[in-house]
Amino acid sequence: EDGGPERRREIIKTVSDTLEEWGFFQVVNHGIPQSVLDEMIEGSRRFHDLDPAAKKPYYKRTLDTSKKFQYLSNFYLYTGHVTNWRDSTMAVMEPTPAPEEFPECFRDVTIEFGEAVKNLGHTFMELISEGMGIKKTHLKEMDCAEEVFLLTHYYPPCPEPELAVGINKHADNDILTILLQDEIGGLQVLHNDLWYDVPHIPGALVINTGDLLQLLSNDKYKSVIHRVQSKKVGPRISITVFFRPKRDNPRLLGPIKEILSEENPPIYRSTTTAQYLAHYMSIGQDHGV
Repeated sequence: EDGGPERRREIIKTVSDTLEEWGFFQVVNHGIPQSVLDEMIEGSRRFHDLDPAAKKPYYKRTLDTSKKFQYLSNFYLYTGHVTNWRDSTMAVMEPTPAPEEFPECFRDVTIEFGEAVKNLGHTFMELISEGMGIKKTHLKEMDCAEEVFLLTHYYPPCPEPELAVGINKHADNDILTILLQDEIGGLQVLHNDLWYDVPHIPGALVINTGDLLQLLSNDKYKSVIHRVQSKKVGPRISITVFFRPKRDNPRLLGPIKEILSEENPPIYRSTTTAQYLAHYMSIGQDHGV
């Protein structure tokens, strides 16, 4: 907003063009202090380095989104096609949880970081809406930021990284994803059938689109396929925030009517979030929409 309407139009075009071509980008000067980013990484490390007995009260064998905070080890172990080399935590950030829901060792920073990233996500949904030529509040009014999850991933050093994956190739089952990665890296994105490393840029956040935005945008913005390579060094830490409608929201999601025309007819049929998530889990995660 500081640069006026012309600068905003430039930003909208840059975001839109980049998401059309790549499905992701890195952003700096996003307003979240470096100290908060650093403490979020270190707070996650503190939790994952706790003794097993201290983490046990939070442990769930499979992902349970009804819990405000949980600790998991390879939460697709019983449903996925590949075992991943990581431990994770998952926090429900919308509505803003009470502090006592979180472990004390990274309670404050999780809430501070989570609130800041939610605001950033809302800003990018406005830019993406305007990039489709619709009013900036359109995606938010469709409940696209109704459900917000914050996941931390802890990837131990892997003695034989060629035999394991940090996270297998997949597309995200959401509208928008915001990622903070540490200096070790390992994230790769698939573009024109080639894998590209996403380098660590100090202070940057990675933004990528998910399957549900591809659906709503009628293929204007493609859901990017990505993966994480295991490393001999580590542990590697990453923090990921996902935005999507609630699983039980009855609203039908389909190509946004305001962007359709004779030249741009709907590619997808409408579906609910629950129906889509069931489909996503049934056919594997490396497909896009």
